This record gives sequence, structure tokens and C-alpha cells, in this order.
Amino acid sequence: MSVIDSTMPALPADPTAAPQLNGKGARPTRMENPNPALQAAWKPRVNPWLIAMTVALAAFMEVLDTSIANVALPHIGGSLGASTDEATWVLTSYLVSNAIVLPLGGWASSLMGRRNFFVLCITIFTISSFLCGAAPSLPILLLCRVLQGAGGGGMQPMAQAIMADSFEPHKRGQAFALYGLVAVLAPSIGPTLGGWITDNFSWRWIFFINIPVGILAFILVTRLVEDPPWIKADPSRLRNMDYVGLGFLTLAMGGLQVMLDKGEENDWFSSSFICFFGVLFVVGMVGLFVWEWRQKDPLINLRLFRYRNFAICCFLMMLVGGVLNANTVLQPQFTQQLLGYTATTAGLALTAGGVTLVFMMPLAGIATGRISARYLAAFGFMMLVITFRYAAAVTNLQMSFAEASWLRVVQMFPLPFCFISITNAAYVGMPKEQSNQVAGLINFVRNIGGSILISITNAQVTSRAMWHEQHLQQAMQPGSIGYDLHTQALTGAYNQAFGAANSAALALAQIYRQMIAQATMQGYQDVYMELSYASIILVFLAFLLSKNKPGEGGAGAGVH
Repeated sequence: MSVIDSTMPALPADPTAAPQLNGKGARPTRMENPNPALQAAWKPRVNPWLIAMTVALAAFMEVLDTSIANVALPHIGGSLGASTDEATWVLTSYLVSNAIVLPLGGWASSLMGRRNFFVLCITIFTISSFLCGAAPSLPILLLCRVLQGAGGGGMQPMAQAIMADSFEPHKRGQAFALYGLVAVLAPSIGPTLGGWITDNFSWRWIFFINIPVGILAFILVTRLVEDPPWIKADPSRLRNMDYVGLGFLTLAMGGLQVMLDKGEENDWFSSSFICFFGVLFVVGMVGLFVWEWRQKDPLINLRLFRYRNFAICCFLMMLVGGVLNANTVLQPQFTQQLLGYTATTAGLALTAGGVTLVFMMPLAGIATGRISARYLAAFGFMMLVITFRYAAAVTNLQMSFAEASWLRVVQMFPLPFCFISITNAAYVGMPKEQSNQVAGLINFVRNIGGSILISITNAQVTSRAMWHEQHLQQAMQPGSIGYDLHTQALTGAYNQAFGAANSAALALAQIYRQMIAQATMQGYQDVYMELSYASIILVFLAFLLSKNKPGEGGAGAGVH
């Protein structure tokens, strides 16, 4: 037996035997023992690209729904008699449910088969989308969003796992380019589409539009997708379901999402409410890791993290997911908050970035067949450094729509190289029958990274803006030449329009507004610079990846 890289832990000689923790041993993880010849010979009965487009359609629908409702919250709250703060639970309830189901795809696939689980997720998501659109009150809408998040949570990892098994290893990077286009493009156009639908029709249609897409995805998946021979359904596993592990996972993800979504609103850990959910997260995660590691048949196969390359890929993907989501939130937030863009106009400024992805994703997919993952990822991260420094330089209060659109193009250029190379590298050396677990965990950490970094960057924008505001106030004192000249000019202008009695107060109010806008702009610039420093660290971390041969993206590829 030989392996690609001496740094990659060797697979067990017997695939049914789990890696041992130490001399005392650990209970084995339940794994199938497929025939290697059967693995090598099996191919899907239809063109794998047709399969890839089918599952990408379903995944696109789900990823789109994570962001499409953001801009409709005021409309939802007003229609259902709820405050905007109460309406934000429409997002939180979906994310909590989604995060819980994301890593469970491997277990659910072994219970009912991967295709059947994928079809079930599509069905639940489509039906619950209709129920969300028809919801007469906020509590019912929240319940339906929980169901929708549960259905959507299984769709991303299963789509990725189906692609991984449908393509030969040397073509897998190109397939992941299609999946990457879905994962990156959908959150970008979600706010634009949601804003346009809400402004021109009703917020209910942001859910109703899922119905025809879901029906089409259901028909195509049932006709085109099939399980490979090493995916064996075993309904008996339901009797021995790991309810304790599921409980710990629910506790951890519920605590994390509520803490992140409500943290800034409640002043983070100065609030007992946030502290409570923070404790829930820590207790849930510690309990989950300890419990799942010791289980014979776990919901989540945490022993996959013993493969060094996979563990590094998960960490990098968590950061890439964070950067992607932070990028998607920061720019439209800046243009709406400081440049006065509507939600639709802010979303349109992101459109050029989506076009960039359409061209760059296939190129990055082809590059994975020619360049080792570590070098491709390092290149992507170096481009991220340049991108964020450029964003810090061009972000200003006079930014035009064309400049905002070009900034989005620059921001999107590096992401395909980061996303596809890490996704492809995650499968190197992994047992092929574990592709469901690999996909579930990779997507799980990507979404968690997105949630964490969105909260961190938003909090940092606020924190840095307050810091700059305090320093700008020091220059806004009588006797300062610039301040006095500006005050006199504004007072004179207002005096002609509103009279002497009001001109001085109006001038001071205008100066204060300008100061707040300037401080907030500098807060965004600081956050972009901080992201550039984080990207420098990622460049070095990329070289920890195994030096795989280009085109080896595969499960089982680590052993020959």
C-alpha cells in the first residue's frame, strides 16, 4: 500500500475498521466495505453533467433562500403585525434548523439511501415554502421556516456528494465549479431578487417562487439520479438513532445561531440573554465531540478529522465561507447605509460580480486538474489580500455605481480558486463510502464560518466607527480653522433658505451627520484591512494541505 503524501494518515487495511485513537483503542465507526473493483467500474447511467445540473438546481434554490428574505423583513413584520426585531426570527429560525441538519446527511443517506434522502429534502423544502408564503401569522411562519430549513439543510451536502461520486476524480474540479457557482452566486443575487419581488409583488412570493423549481427538481432527481453500489440503505439504523448526539447538536447550533443573530442587538456578552445562549453553544459542542467520538454508529463521523488534510480543508473552508458571506453583506450594507441605495439598486451593483463568477468558476475548475490544490488555494488567498486592500482604498462616500460594480468584480475574482481547490482537496485520500459525511461536514463548517464572520464584521464596523467618531469629535471644536470655516459656510447657506433663527442649528446637525457618515465609512475601511490581514494568514495555511497530484480529487484516491 502506498499513499499520495506521507503526511496523509494511511487508511485502514480493512475499510470496516475505524482508525484507532490510542493503544487502548476506540470503538469502530460503522462503515460499508464496498468492492474496490466495483467502485472503479461504476458509472452513472446518464451523463454526469446532466446529473450535476439537476442537483445544482435544487441546491441553488436552497442557498438562494438563505438570503432572499433579508430585505423583506420590514414588509413581513408590517404584514403580520410584528416588529422588525421579531421579524428577524424568520432568518434565525431557518438558520438554526438548517445548521442542525447540514452535518446529518451521511447518517440519513445510510438510513434511506442518498437519492431518497435528497428527494425527501426537496419535498419538505417545497411544501414548507408554500406554507411559508401562506402563513397567516408570525408564529406559524416561524414554524414553517423551521421545516423549510430542515429540508434545505440536506440539499447542499447531498448535491455535492452526488457530484463527487458521479465524476471521475480528474473531472471532479469542473463539477465542483458548477457547485461553487451555486454556493457563491445564489447569496449574491438573493437580496436583489428578494427586493424586486417584495417591491413589485408581495413578500409571500419570495417563498412561492420555490414551488415550480422544487417540482422540477423533484421530477429530474427521481428520473436521473441513482445511488452508487456502495450506498446501502439500512432502515434498521432508525431504531438505534443517536438521540443524545442529535440533542447536543441541536443545543450547540441553536445557541450559536441565536447568539450570533442577536448579539449586536443585545450588546453581546453584557447581556445575560446572549451569555445564556453562548453557554448553550459551548456545552453543546463539547458534549457533541465527546459523545460522537465514542459512538460505534455516530450521527456525525468526527473521526474523519483524524485525516490531517481533511481537517485543514474544513478549517480553511470555514474561513472561506466567512469571507464569502462577509463580502456579500458588507458592500450592499455600505451602499444602502451611506450611499442611499435602495435594496434593489444595491443588489444590482453585485450583478457584475455574478457575471465574473460565470467565467471564473469553469477556469478554476479546469485549473484543479492541472495545479495542485495547495498552490491554487494559496493563489486565491493572495488575491484575497489584494482584493481587500483595494476595497479599503476605493470605499468612500463619493463612490459611483460603476465603481461599486467594479469593486464586486474584483471581490469575486479570487473566490473560485479558493472554493474549488479546498472542496476538491477535502476528498483526497478519503474513503469513497464516506463522501456523504465529507460533503456534510464541509458544507456545515462553511455555513458556520459565514454566520460567525458576518457577526464579527458587522460588530467591527460598529466598533471601529465609534472609535473614529470619538477622534473626529476632537477636531470639531470651536477654534479649529476647518470646523469654523465649514460651520460658517453652512450657516450662510441655511440662513438664506430657512432664516437666521434656524441656520446655526441646521448647520451643526448637518456637520454631525457628515461626521457620522465619515466615521462609519472609515469603519468599513478598517474591516476590509482586517480581512486582508486574515487572508495573509490563509496563504501560509494553504501550504499545510497535502501536495496532491493535480486531478486527484477523489474519495479513495489516497490509496492504490
